[in-house]
Amino acid sequence: MKTNLFASLGISEEITEALSNQGYTEPTPIQQEAIPVVLAGEDVIAQAQTGTGKTLAFVLPILERIDPKKDYTQALIVTPTRELAIQIAGEVKKWAPIKGIRILAAYGGQDVERQLKKLEGTVHMIIATPGRLLDHLRRETVQLQRLSTLVLDEADQMLHMGFLNEVEEIIVQTSPKRQTLLFSATMPGPIRNLAKSYMRDPQEIKVKSKQVTLTEIEQIAVKTTDRGKQDALCRLIDEYRPYLAMIFCRTKLRASKLNEALQDRGYASDELHGDLTQAKREQVMKRFREAKIQLLVATDIAARGLDVEGITHVFNYDMPHDVESYIHRIGRTGRAGQRGVAVTMVAQRDQGKLEMIEKGIRSELAKRTMRADGELSEARTSGTRRESERADAEPRSGNGRGDRTRTAGRGQRSRSAGAERGAQQTRGRGDRAETAGRGQRDWSAGAERGAQQARGRGDRAETAGRGDRAETAGRGQRDRSAGAERGTQQARGRGDRAPGKRGAQTNGGARAGRGNAGGRGQRGR
Repeated sequence: MKTNLFASLGISEEITEALSNQGYTEPTPIQQEAIPVVLAGEDVIAQAQTGTGKTLAFVLPILERIDPKKDYTQALIVTPTRELAIQIAGEVKKWAPIKGIRILAAYGGQDVERQLKKLEGTVHMIIATPGRLLDHLRRETVQLQRLSTLVLDEADQMLHMGFLNEVEEIIVQTSPKRQTLLFSATMPGPIRNLAKSYMRDPQEIKVKSKQVTLTEIEQIAVKTTDRGKQDALCRLIDEYRPYLAMIFCRTKLRASKLNEALQDRGYASDELHGDLTQAKREQVMKRFREAKIQLLVATDIAARGLDVEGITHVFNYDMPHDVESYIHRIGRTGRAGQRGVAVTMVAQRDQGKLEMIEKGIRSELAKRTMRADGELSEARTSGTRRESERADAEPRSGNGRGDRTRTAGRGQRSRSAGAERGAQQTRGRGDRAETAGRGQRDWSAGAERGAQQARGRGDRAETAGRGDRAETAGRGQRDRSAGAERGTQQARGRGDRAPGKRGAQTNGGARAGRGNAGGRGQRGR
């Protein structure tokens, strides 16, 4: 029989045997480092991602430290969501009966009376969400004065969800002699401050998670507004046509509303968040894995620990909180050598977070913009050059997806040396300024701002004033003498007429000629 290495960490024989029966024979790195320290009764700050085996890293040594003969609560595990409370309780139930340890999972959505009835007996360990636990503390149905071990699991998520004050309210009601274990995927400042305030010389453990390779993932930022996000997302889905895609939202409510909107538009989607029952969650995941739905709208916490093959696209409908969350989200695509696409929706207020992410991954995301006409611009990257550095660059046309100023392969453009801001714009798909094969254009050197535009249907040589046109056409010649101040000749329709019959002079003066060439003849006014 294969030796179970958990025994070498101090786990009892009866638990070790049960672990072997479940296929657990070799501890993960976080388990190897944390179990002996927790068994020794020391405080621990452990930074580890979901999927590293961190739950067993604190559950197993806590079970070893609990005395089932004592009839009070000795261990408390606080976790941010009902779903995580259910998952941890399910893990604990595998091993707790071996030691005769009784547990209670307390979270929102449960029958309170049922929980109260169970609390009338002995409960050695409680797994709870902050809100429901505080409810019991205020009812005085839970007593924590003799608590020996407190676990704060997913501490960073409790911070992001606004539970930090509730967590502190819980901590102050526990015994000051307690052991405190803090587990978190990230370690933001407020969490470190919490640790300093309520922990005693904690041992720090940091386990590197699997390095997510981003090289196979095309990363794009789409600049839009909060109001325009939904339309932009639908246009992106229609354009990319994902096989399987995950869409991340900030809250359960936003995930639910977005899924409803997508379904109303005819998309095959479903939602995944903490308000779902375990049965519903399993049903949703089964449909997603079988590709019966293409779009899964999820919150970060509900999606933790999910591993689904074949995800081709990730859409960050709401910005992630930090760089690690961003990497964790988009790392669900681009696996096993396959290409993936990650699109992040960026509103104006998200600009700071976008810059933080780009700095964190040391790469600049390609940018697209949701324009006022409802169209999405083509993806573009600027390397290390920022938008502010584009002041002297040529302006880009905003019409159509193919608008670009090209200098090669379609003709030659000549700018005069005196034109300070002369810019060439191509408008639409066919408009181009070309000099080869269609005639020659000559820009005067003195034009300061003369912008020459070729607009597809003919060649015009225009000077900056726009008022004077000198045209030579095949239908006749106009000769305007420099000394003729008032006398004009009018050529009307069918022939040349002398300027007396129609009163070429009005108000005692002659009309000054404007030199317009009409469609049927020549008119000199």
